[in-house]
Amino acid sequence: MKIVLINSVSYGSTGSIMFNIHKFLLNSGIESYAIWGRGRKAENNNEVFLSNKIGVFFHKLFSMLTGRTGFASYRSTKKLLKILDKIQPNIIHLNNIHGYYLNIELLFNYIKKNNIKVVWTLHDCWSFTGHCAHFSHIGCNKWETKCFECPKYNEYPFSCVDNSAWNYTHKKNLFNGVNDLTIITPSDWLANLVKKSFLKDYTVKVINNGIDTSIFRKLPENELSFRKQNHLENKKIILGVAAQFGKKKGFDDFIKLSKILDDEYIIVLVGLTRKQISYLPNNVMGISRTSNVNELVDIYNSSDLFVNLTYEENYPTVNLEAIACGTPVLTYDTGGSAEFLKFLDGNTKKYIIEKEKVQNDFTVLKNRIYDIINDDFQFDHLSSIDCKTMVDHYIDIYKI
Repeated sequence: MKIVLINSVSYGSTGSIMFNIHKFLLNSGIESYAIWGRGRKAENNNEVFLSNKIGVFFHKLFSMLTGRTGFASYRSTKKLLKILDKIQPNIIHLNNIHGYYLNIELLFNYIKKNNIKVVWTLHDCWSFTGHCAHFSHIGCNKWETKCFECPKYNEYPFSCVDNSAWNYTHKKNLFNGVNDLTIITPSDWLANLVKKSFLKDYTVKVINNGIDTSIFRKLPENELSFRKQNHLENKKIILGVAAQFGKKKGFDDFIKLSKILDDEYIIVLVGLTRKQISYLPNNVMGISRTSNVNELVDIYNSSDLFVNLTYEENYPTVNLEAIACGTPVLTYDTGGSAEFLKFLDGNTKKYIIEKEKVQNDFTVLKNRIYDIINDDFQFDHLSSIDCKTMVDHYIDIYKI
């Protein structure tokens, strides 16, 4: 069996998911290839770095001027198709195919022509909309019939014009008609949306994201250094982590929260830009995105509570990383963000909070934090969130 995994990037949660699957497939004796569009260079013959900065730039420019994201990158996609001709995969496992690196028309026409089995893991809603990757926070449901007059055309993927109706029609025609395609969603929430979309005739299965629990784990006190290095020994740490912090990931809400916290509390945010760090209040500590996973594990372990204030989410691996490190999680009721609760024991309702209530009164969030931050949190179901469990489910799908 030959598997080709394709994703937009080599980093972040989707990059980690792709590489975890790739690694376990190779260790299981399955011939696997990982291909991505942005990030690090390839390190061996089973990896392919597909794109380049110039290609990404021109695709982004094309998208901005025309609104047709996914319909550029001819050169890099033709390179991909030649690689696929050489590998002759039994299965193409797609992940994120947006991100200015692929021509979806060339790719899907190739898949149909060669009758290749496809497994497609959706990490957001882009595949069945005329433009956006997320829409729930504005309550848009045009995607259920046909997108038009998109209220988010000037958000990612940024465009100067609204071409959502054209995109919707062309994506619908392209993505339908594949002879053997199974859609995987990491959350029940996203699966239910897919079943209302123009992809509803495909088989849809839920496979929860997994993390490497040999890395994200509870550490003994003598291995922790974050508190001491930053002189936080007497502070209660509220942690937030994102690949890129903005309003939709809750940055503004963390700032509002900081204004009403008692002095013994400090907020630590990982994933900020230098500009964001420069104007933080005194009780918010900012850290730029770290590629040092051991440093991140130390921060998770050192924190008293992980808080996820995202406004748009599928199934965040940061929630899993936190609980694997023994840190309780409080999350907004966004998308599939709260679905990790099924792996916890006891009273789990306290770990989810309605963002609408918080917007009306931020003391609701503060009081919930105070209620649970001293909990004796225990998590004894690591195997349920481990990436090996996730990959085993994928292998079952490959073999169907």
